Amino acid sequence: MREFLFIVMSAVFVNNYVLQKFLGICPFLGVSKKLDQATGMSIAVIFVMLLATAVTWPIQTFLLTPNNLGYLQTIVFILVIAALVQLVEIALKRYIPALHKSLGIYLPLITTNCAVLGVTILNIDEGYGFGQSLANSFGSGLGFFLAMVLFSGVRSRMENCKASRAFEGLPITLVAAAIVAVSFFGFTGVVDTLLG
Repeated sequence: MREFLFIVMSAVFVNNYVLQKFLGICPFLGVSKKLDQATGMSIAVIFVMLLATAVTWPIQTFLLTPNNLGYLQTIVFILVIAALVQLVEIALKRYIPALHKSLGIYLPLITTNCAVLGVTILNIDEGYGFGQSLANSFGSGLGFFLAMVLFSGVRSRMENCKASRAFEGLPITLVAAAIVAVSFFGFTGVVDTLLG
């Protein structure tokens, strides 16, 4: 249990896929303007990360690796993620149409979200077992959620502030994202100390 807690806490704070590994920047910058959209996107990403890991880990372990087909990993994982995103989109469209409409074009972009592909590949590269991979995916999804919600708050505050003309729009957003990312460097030794 302690090992799984360590994996989850590390994925959320220390190895945050958005703020430390810079994966998943497109939805991080594109959907973080409003809290409800950021929350909805984050929940969808958590769900897709967990499902993608639950499907790709056995495919890699029991199909690709034993048959020396490891070179197909990226292609197979992308196809699996694309199919899962389509299922999530169909489910949201049917059961939560308001969220589906608010996410708009960003929902299909989960297919190309490199954080989802990154977590599935890095689970294999780290040598995690199935349970550890699910824990890492869940923690990575929670880290994505935390980054989105925090940055949504920062962006809502930025709307009330006047930036200089050179920084209007995307430049001030990138500066704010960098400051949020730097703040996560403070967690580097904390998880090891608490759980070590």
